[in-house]
Amino acid sequence: MVGENKQQPPKESWGGKLEFLLSCIGYCVGLGNVWRFPYLAYENGGGVFFIPYFLMLFLCGIPIFLTELSLGQFSGEGTLGVWKTVPAFKGIGYGMIAVSFFVMIYYNIVIAYSLHYLVAGFNKVLPWTECNAWWNKNVTRAYCEISTMLTPEMNNCSSTTMRQTRIQTPNSLLTIWASHWASSSAPISVSGQKFQLTITPQVAWLLVFACLYKGVQSVGKVVYVTATFPYVVLVILVIFGATLDGAKDGIRFYLKPDVSKLGDSKVWAAAATQIFYSLGVTFGGLMVMSSYNKFDNNILRDTFIVSCGNCFSSVFAGFGVFSFLGHMAYKNCIKVEDVVASGPGLAFIAYPEAMSLLPASQFFSALFFIMLVTLGLDSQFAMVDVLIAGFLDEFPSFRYGWKRTVVLTSVCLIGFLLGIPILTNGGYWFFNLINDYSAYHGLLILALCLIVVQHFVYNFKTTKFRFVSDLEEMVGSISIITKGYFYSMWYLITPVMLLYVIITAFSSYDTIANGYRGVTGDAADSPIQVFPEWSNTIAMLMSMTPAVIIVVYFVVSILLKGLSSLNPADDFMSQKEKEEHGTGNPAFREIAPAQELQSDL
Repeated sequence: MVGENKQQPPKESWGGKLEFLLSCIGYCVGLGNVWRFPYLAYENGGGVFFIPYFLMLFLCGIPIFLTELSLGQFSGEGTLGVWKTVPAFKGIGYGMIAVSFFVMIYYNIVIAYSLHYLVAGFNKVLPWTECNAWWNKNVTRAYCEISTMLTPEMNNCSSTTMRQTRIQTPNSLLTIWASHWASSSAPISVSGQKFQLTITPQVAWLLVFACLYKGVQSVGKVVYVTATFPYVVLVILVIFGATLDGAKDGIRFYLKPDVSKLGDSKVWAAAATQIFYSLGVTFGGLMVMSSYNKFDNNILRDTFIVSCGNCFSSVFAGFGVFSFLGHMAYKNCIKVEDVVASGPGLAFIAYPEAMSLLPASQFFSALFFIMLVTLGLDSQFAMVDVLIAGFLDEFPSFRYGWKRTVVLTSVCLIGFLLGIPILTNGGYWFFNLINDYSAYHGLLILALCLIVVQHFVYNFKTTKFRFVSDLEEMVGSISIITKGYFYSMWYLITPVMLLYVIITAFSSYDTIANGYRGVTGDAADSPIQVFPEWSNTIAMLMSMTPAVIIVVYFVVSILLKGLSSLNPADDFMSQKEKEEHGTGNPAFREIAPAQELQSDL
């Protein structure tokens, strides 16, 4: 055995503490901070929404975030290996892999769209400003035609009288066509370009492959750019946006408080859900990234830095988004709420149009879409690594050499193939299906199970406060105040809040078919059913997959191994113990012989 240990490759690890910190920031600060949070704030009380948002950060986000980091760093293993703590609940690890797998598919398409818009934005005339291109629909052409018919006086939005006249005229053709365009063109912006878009997903997956090819060593260097560049762009956009006409109206619209919203339970549930999406908890990425840390890395400090920094980034991004939307509303002489959008509608319709109204529009367009690419890549790295780490936890002989390259290639190829339907004419609706249901009910159930299993089962089943003892072994003594905060969260408030959010999510559930019923023509009673009824079944199957996996794995484990599967596995050791026993690489503790290891290297 000693001879084998000498042949083992060293455990993968970050090149320094800053690499891990930047990787976590890049993973957490993603597309949702830019395209989801600002709209969510506006919809749920403006500046008042910040109160439940930051409260949910401290009541749910931070406690779950630290739990994930602790599991990964203490064991030094991935999403599946960490469940040697409580083997019966290894299904939680598989559930995390399922969520990351679903999200990984459409996330890459967002990166592909961003790359496509980035390249297209270098044209002398921005393509999305054209009125007679082959991809334009009639509603867009009508909007353009009406705009060209307006006199200079009518386009003078600085005139209060003219501005009010155009905004308040309900039968104005411009207002009608603009509203139709804003609401109906979302699926059109990419559907007509589906052939060209088959190239950009390949490029996006090649970028992911290249950055993960050498494992954490290559990712650790890439994040110096991908994690910091979005902040540079955001600062530029916020500062420049504040100087634009109409920016004040947009920011006022973003921050305008509606205190009555604090009494709405759905607002609090929305705040908690956004915390989950924004921090990326229970996706498995945090576990995998922290498993590459040294045993004594101060994850307690990192938890507060990343969590708080992520939420302030969301708020800050809102200023940049709404200043430009305010300017776009001003230039078109319409209300801010008429141009507000969320998700892909904001990223690929509203914001590009706002950019086209600026001087040096190509420059700002390039900045914006490079920012989207870097935001997407950081999160994509982690989600793909969750799948790879999970596979390698189960089949450790594939961890190094050409075998690992085969695993990485397979994951990227499968992700590319499954993303192709999103590039078809109906791809926008496939996108919404996965986006809305890949990480919702199941993700919330994963979070509740994670907290209960680690802090009630593992923490007390063998040794009282074992989880806390493990944490202090890594970071040193924890102050009474900090312990009091985490004890009150882990053992009472966080599980109760999670249960509340889950109940609210199910009680307010509406089928995807009903949720996307549109209106056609001028009659409000002529709904279009975009999704067929069977799509509801697919949506809920995808959403509940993690929960089903947890239950099935638990039942099978109990039937095969009895209640002993609720105790830590016999071979469960901390990362520190593995190093002391000469088994620093958990993947190679008792596996392939030295000859196979040497051939792989």
